[in-house]
Amino acid sequence: MTHRPHPSAPVTARRARRGALAGTITIAMAAALAAPALAAPASPAATATPAAPMRDKPGPVGHSLPRVATMTGSGGAVSSVDPVASQVGIDVLKKGGNAADAAVATAAALGVVQPYANGIGGGGYFVYYDAKRQTVATLDGRETAPAGMTERSFLEADGTAMDFDKAVNSGLSVGVPGTPATWKAALDRWGSRSYSAMLAPAQRIAERGFVVNDAFSNATADNAERFATFPATAKVFLPGGQPVQPGSVLRQPDLAKAYQALRSQGPSAINGGAIGEAIVKTVRTPQTTAGVSVPAGSMTIDDLRGYRVLAKDPVHSTYRGHDVYGMSISGSGGIAVAETLNLLQAYEKRAGTPLATADQAQYLHRFAEATATAFADRNRWVAEGAGTPVSELVSTGFAAERACGFDPAKAQPRPIPFGEPDGDYGPCPQPTAGASGTPNDGASTTHLTVSDKWGNVASYTLTIEQFGGSGMVVPGWGFLLNNELTDFNFKPMTDGVPDPNLPAPGKRPRSSMAPTIVLKDGAPVIAVGAAGGPTIITSVAQILTGYLDRGLTPVKAVAAPRISSRNTAATAEPGLIVSDVGKQLAAWGQPMEPVESLGRATAITFSGGKATAAAETSRGGGGSAMALP
Repeated sequence: MTHRPHPSAPVTARRARRGALAGTITIAMAAALAAPALAAPASPAATATPAAPMRDKPGPVGHSLPRVATMTGSGGAVSSVDPVASQVGIDVLKKGGNAADAAVATAAALGVVQPYANGIGGGGYFVYYDAKRQTVATLDGRETAPAGMTERSFLEADGTAMDFDKAVNSGLSVGVPGTPATWKAALDRWGSRSYSAMLAPAQRIAERGFVVNDAFSNATADNAERFATFPATAKVFLPGGQPVQPGSVLRQPDLAKAYQALRSQGPSAINGGAIGEAIVKTVRTPQTTAGVSVPAGSMTIDDLRGYRVLAKDPVHSTYRGHDVYGMSISGSGGIAVAETLNLLQAYEKRAGTPLATADQAQYLHRFAEATATAFADRNRWVAEGAGTPVSELVSTGFAAERACGFDPAKAQPRPIPFGEPDGDYGPCPQPTAGASGTPNDGASTTHLTVSDKWGNVASYTLTIEQFGGSGMVVPGWGFLLNNELTDFNFKPMTDGVPDPNLPAPGKRPRSSMAPTIVLKDGAPVIAVGAAGGPTIITSVAQILTGYLDRGLTPVKAVAAPRISSRNTAATAEPGLIVSDVGKQLAAWGQPMEPVESLGRATAITFSGGKATAAAETSRGGGGSAMALP
């Protein structure tokens, strides 16, 4: 049941404004962005043309918007990876919408301008702070496995695990999408605007187009070979057989048609409607170029009709007097972030130096040890429907026992054995458990953070898994389908040890997404999240400790050089590796492989009645932080 999100808007007035807003939302320098419902276009799936003004139709949306990494205000704030999407959210806030409204509108816009990372064909986690009630709640909009999936779905006939790329680029990898239903659930529970109004800007952007930048073009080129496998995908993103070029305008009328269908029919357009029928056909009989075949999936229209967004209690832990809230199962991010923070506090007792005053090398050494340990436990214990001992994994007692292996001057051998979260914690035990193998985790996701003038906050991470998801665009509807089911482990990670993350009918695969909201005395302090597959967890935890412990400003906490030690993998950004700090970490045996960048985060912090939005300064071409006075 929808409740009033702020005391200043009577219910009757809010309802009266729901439909009206659809005709008033504007993007900077683009009038009537959210115009009333338009006829479904019948033009080709997409065109890429020079960005010069066109005589027969309006120009592209948002081409003159700058990328700003931080902004402060008291009237609401939005931080996302793209200025077009951030402006959509800000316009909703300007017109009296709340954080839930703006988060949905921003997410829908990101599905147009960042289609390789998220969109209608994916899923995600929505974490929301209700200022009136001073409570945090979550929505699990993760994709689900079809009823026809089994533990052997990703095994070859001889019992070996299927090649990962083969599995990704197929109908077999596609989970039942949850994003459109998540938008509806968020608006029904917390919003003050209509579903149609909040999707109208995305439809308009798809119709009018946006200017392709270098990052988008490069991502297209990186995926060109697999996109070319699927004619419907090539039609959108490889016009004339070539990747869309920087400076061209990408218009997506088929995607606009999909948004129009969602606006008029709601999520039922996917969960049983014409779009759903097209999804099922694409999954069960993938359309490929001549001579190429890919595995088919088992999805049915009943799988789509049976999809449900799940309202869940958040994972809750405490850190230095703060209340930390994240996503619970099917997510692993909230649990792993909580365990990381608990371990850092336990390490202080063993090292004798507070994290806040430790030198940078010691800080990052402790951080890497904590995340590697948390990943050992995450990989072994965390998955949906497996009786995951959540309360024990995020307990200080378990962290104290797991801290036994920490040495301030030496990295633990990798992989670190997983622990036993059994509630019986005493003196340091002898390691008896085995170490798990490497899980499958995609890297393409997006995160947005929104606050409003009433103090409500949304932290929302959404995804289609790999860059470009399964690689398959739904013909006639213009959006990419996810490959989320490859987040399942194809076979047990450790011989002789039960694996909770194997495929099963209706199951949601484990996710690394970690949208987080931190409170102190019931009020928000920071909301944060990131993209980057399993590095989401390490990015979020590092931003939190950078801001809460190390005294970094919000934008510096987001921009700081990152390290990501995930037990079965360890990476760091090149500048960190070659620095004096990096050399000290190497001397302590800290494993690090160079990677161009880690994660892509957004955050909002709260202090003195003002919100400071922070986005990436350079990763992924930079993000977009906006705030109202």
